[in-house]
Amino acid sequence: MTTILGCIADDFTGATDLAGLLARRGVRVSLRIGVPSEPPTHTSPFEVIALKSRTIPASDAVSEALIALDWLRRAGAQRFFWKYCSTFDSTDEGNIGPVAEALMNELGTEQTIYCPAFPENGRSIFMGNLFVGQQLLSESPMKDHPLTPMRDSNLIRLLAPQVTRPVGLVDRLAVAKGATALRARLDSLKLQGIAHVVVDAVADEDLSIIAEACRDMPLITGGSAIAMPLPALYLADGRLSADAVKRSLPKIGKSTVILSGSCSAMTIIQVAAYIKLGAPSYRLDPLEIAKSGSASVFAWLTAQDLTKAPIIYATADPTSVKAAQEVLGIEAAGELIENTLAACAVVGRDAGACRIIVAGGETSGAVTKALSVSQLDIGEEIAPGVPWTFCVSDDVQIALTLKSGNFGSKTFFVDAQKKLDAE
Repeated sequence: MTTILGCIADDFTGATDLAGLLARRGVRVSLRIGVPSEPPTHTSPFEVIALKSRTIPASDAVSEALIALDWLRRAGAQRFFWKYCSTFDSTDEGNIGPVAEALMNELGTEQTIYCPAFPENGRSIFMGNLFVGQQLLSESPMKDHPLTPMRDSNLIRLLAPQVTRPVGLVDRLAVAKGATALRARLDSLKLQGIAHVVVDAVADEDLSIIAEACRDMPLITGGSAIAMPLPALYLADGRLSADAVKRSLPKIGKSTVILSGSCSAMTIIQVAAYIKLGAPSYRLDPLEIAKSGSASVFAWLTAQDLTKAPIIYATADPTSVKAAQEVLGIEAAGELIENTLAACAVVGRDAGACRIIVAGGETSGAVTKALSVSQLDIGEEIAPGVPWTFCVSDDVQIALTLKSGNFGSKTFFVDAQKKLDAE
């Protein structure tokens, strides 16, 4: 089946977020973990390639994105989507802008938009400023993110140092005039040489207007929510066949392992709420692991009744995270936790876990790599932007959910299990 839209995501939870929202329309969505080594055959109308490029050097992120673009073009895609976090996670150097500009150059397009808004999850953009709930990004918990602390809320100021061509804004007042007026405004900015355009959105209605106005652009960039209207638009255009339905999904047993590496404010709440219910739990201490290794957590996990869904977590408050980083280094502390949780996923699978719930983008990347997962079929959403996915790991059929740190409600870990029980 010919691919209609080719998507590239800068981390694994972001990729599943995007795939889940695209699948809401019932269309087939395939998520690839990394760029496939084999040529594109038996592809889906919507193909999502998950990279692990959010915090790597910008030049490496660009190289990986261009390789992904080439694979998607060979799959038949003529329109593309560059997906990054709804909190615009990046450093001064990138990698959002450098990748977008490289994709633009390769596709020969003079303009793209940037819209990380996700109103359903409390992310909105007004006059170019990104809000998390009612807080500016720079006043939200994202200001203390261990890898990409976001200390500015203005997307134009954040993006401008990352690109070589001019950055502009289409504000909410222009968006509210409708898709035709928005398209005209973008064309006017293009004539002025504005290549990178931040677009305001504060409600789902704004996203629909923006998607309608931009659906024929060779490249759209943003958070997952801006892509959500595209399947319906492609169906209406006749570009997408009405028989492009989802695959049937397997039934999965109840043995579960929960792995949390995220230190986001919401994940801290979710872990505490789950432990309070009496679930078996094991807290990972990076300093202790650096000193004594991971054998004790592996032994603990193999001794657990997996039908009780034990949780292993490194989730901690910013002060504790910083203390470990000061001793081990920022990158070393993060890699230590990611590698340990990834190894726990393998131990859990080998002990009989057929459901694995993962919190944290970097952790999700490490887990999928350790499980040698190359492709995921997308199932039902647990929370906005967080679906169950299905895959095979070492000949074992498993259900896997990869949760971005800030997504989901307080009861997410319980909600995830109930959702699969109901299917």
